[in-house]
Amino acid sequence: MRTVLLLIASNIFMTFAWYSQLKFKWFEGKSLPVIIVSSWSIALLEYCFAVPANRIGYMSGEFTGYQLKIIQECVTLTVFIGFAWFVLKERLTWNYAVSLLLVLAAVYFAVGVRPAGK
Repeated sequence: MRTVLLLIASNIFMTFAWYSQLKFKWFEGKSLPVIIVSSWSIALLEYCFAVPANRIGYMSGEFTGYQLKIIQECVTLTVFIGFAWFVLKERLTWNYAVSLLLVLAAVYFAVGVRPAGK
């Protein structure tokens, strides 16, 4: 659970690092290098959560590398949906909802189902 919580925190910072410049007034009129450095500054915080999350999850034997990546993608999309809805004011259409359900199915098959012979 600690791994997933760290991944959620990581993805909140990552989403803001990548997409906040699309909406927030502070970025208006700023040069691309300023926007990039600002995004990198936020992304540093993302790494402070993502690296320990992956290390703890993998080294504890709780998750495989594949499982961590698949969980990461699910968390990324879930956090982004919240950001898109509340910050970008975009609605979640049926095709995006179906896409997310397919990613959730991937997490189930990666984490919840044991391969034959194990």
